[in-house]
Amino acid sequence: MISKDFFAALDMMAAERNMDRDIIIKDMEEAMSVAYRKMYGEALAARIELNYDKKTVRAYSFKTVVADEDEADESGEIKEFDWDKEIRISEAHEINKKYKIGDIIETEENLKDFGRVAAITIKQVMTQKTRDRARAQAVEEITARQDQIVTAKITKIDKDIHHLEIPGSNLEGILNGRNSIPGQIFKIGDFLKVYIPRVAADDRRGEIYVTRTSPQFVRALFDLEVPEIGRGEVVVKAIAREAGYRTKICVHSEIANIDPIGACVGSKGSRINNILSEIQNEKIDLIPWSDDPLEFIASSLSPSPVLRVEANEMDKVARVIVPNDKLSLAIGKSGMNVRLAAKLTGWRIDVKSEEKAAAEDAAYVEEFTLGGAN
Repeated sequence: MISKDFFAALDMMAAERNMDRDIIIKDMEEAMSVAYRKMYGEALAARIELNYDKKTVRAYSFKTVVADEDEADESGEIKEFDWDKEIRISEAHEINKKYKIGDIIETEENLKDFGRVAAITIKQVMTQKTRDRARAQAVEEITARQDQIVTAKITKIDKDIHHLEIPGSNLEGILNGRNSIPGQIFKIGDFLKVYIPRVAADDRRGEIYVTRTSPQFVRALFDLEVPEIGRGEVVVKAIAREAGYRTKICVHSEIANIDPIGACVGSKGSRINNILSEIQNEKIDLIPWSDDPLEFIASSLSPSPVLRVEANEMDKVARVIVPNDKLSLAIGKSGMNVRLAAKLTGWRIDVKSEEKAAAEDAAYVEEFTLGGAN
């Protein structure tokens, strides 16, 4: 089966794939071993050995020496003799009297009939190994960028799925409808920023799902645009988002002369405007951090003003009273503003208008008074 050009072909393969020749030889040995077992029995214990210097290919099968009589295993059951992988001690002694139970006998096999069928199997195994190695290399490359934003190019659009070319990687980026900001339309050839989540090391698909809807996408945009965040002078304490509609991001700085909100806005709104243009004017509320839960909850309902906050710290439940004409602003469309405020703070928030809160308080007082009179 092996011609004089076989090893020259291995050199060519290594050069084409930019791989070390020894790795190619190791892969080929494994592929040929699979092919050998496929031809002569899957249960066989066998290996192929390529010697590049001598330009030889040899096949070896090996069997473990066992007793002549069947032995019982730990549970007491008789262990069945494996004809493919075992040899009786009496037969082993016919080969060499020095063999003892437990030894491995390796026998060189004839590769004369190791032909076309084997070649097909070898090609299949080598192709899969090449894919697996390319995938592993791509994952290694992209791991350095996970939890970050990259600018990718759209190479193909299939309905609501955008196929992306990720720079510096052999992986294909997949941006599906669920991870796309509602209302945004792109075309082939466009460049766009995407967030790379963590990559599963055992993911063999050769593609990676990226996102623009994750709260971490907006957070990473702030990392890019606000140097103070990159340097750790301003810290993002919490973030909540409903992609395409609104994001609330809470920032804080321990440095007295740094205004965290001002740092995120930038001169004449330059920094925040760059972020807004990327997410197509999704509203962003910049919330100052406070270790006072009442103050933090009040700020989280921005842009609505808040009259007062009443909190049950044990149950983390707050009642927030707002001006009568600001109730809809505080709650937001379909409850979005108060929902995001709850995600941001970790509190359950019940928003009441001043009038409604007063009526509830009056009813409570009346009930309490009547109860006391009885």
